[in-house]
Amino acid sequence: MANFLDQLKTMTVAVSDSGDINSIAKFKPRDATTNPSLIATAAAMPAYAEIVDSALGWAKKQGGGDTAEVVKRAVDRLAVEFGLKILGIIPGRVSTEVDARLSYDTKGSIDKARALIAMYEEAGAKRERILIKLASTWEGIRAAELLEKEGIHCNLTLLFGMHQAVACADAKVTLISPFVGRILDWYKKSTGKESYAPAEDPGVKNVTEIYNYYKKHGHKTEVMGASFRNMGEIVELAGCDLLTIAPSLLAELEKTEGELKRKLDPKNAAALDIPKMAMPEATFRSMHEADRMSFDKLDEGIKGFTKALEGLEKQLTERLASL
Repeated sequence: MANFLDQLKTMTVAVSDSGDINSIAKFKPRDATTNPSLIATAAAMPAYAEIVDSALGWAKKQGGGDTAEVVKRAVDRLAVEFGLKILGIIPGRVSTEVDARLSYDTKGSIDKARALIAMYEEAGAKRERILIKLASTWEGIRAAELLEKEGIHCNLTLLFGMHQAVACADAKVTLISPFVGRILDWYKKSTGKESYAPAEDPGVKNVTEIYNYYKKHGHKTEVMGASFRNMGEIVELAGCDLLTIAPSLLAELEKTEGELKRKLDPKNAAALDIPKMAMPEATFRSMHEADRMSFDKLDEGIKGFTKALEGLEKQLTERLASL
């Protein structure tokens, strides 16, 4: 009998959640996704020193600005350099994240996304293979709506609530990334409950609800479960459009034998009674304020990605000084 990973790939697109190119090559996912934390971790590895130095060299050659400006350019270039390397070993798409400090800045997010796509295209990559990651704020969703009209496809990340999911679908974004594990973290902390059975996992239930809503109402936006804490969460979401999975959990799936049953299915969703929701800005903001989990985790996630980005900038500043 095939292992869980091989079976999962027959019903769900497996995506590698890593900036480690060697891990991506090992598990052969169709797509891959990165974020500032993953890029910073990979950039610290001696194996990728050449990529880091290449990004810094490119940033210096652009001319103008002090060290901080050179480093900011290098951060963007580094994300693209890793993305290009990843595109060389996967058949599908890579996600590259916009600066989290622009999460509430629609114009800034659009400008940054265009700049990242321009770098990819100058290197010969087609924009169809790039997903620009934006936080699922109202401002991020509006940026994605415009970018999609320009043929720049978007992955809306840090998504925790149905209001965010509905707004993304209405904006016709390409893909959303509900954060399963982070939702579980919030509920464990807020309730004091130490564990949940996989089928009762709040993050699993959240993604299942979003998936069923999308399929019921014919939304083209893809659902990609993300941020997993254990293999049980992944098993419960077999059949989801995509799942982005860390290398350690990909390895666990690969080692597990048995029958993997499909849990999410568009045919089943079509038979459900799910009312369609309207999501104007006032409703979005009202629902976000009322949903303490989504409010807390979005804020925490933006701060976390910002901290990782600042750490990467410090890392590159030190590397630049040593060259």
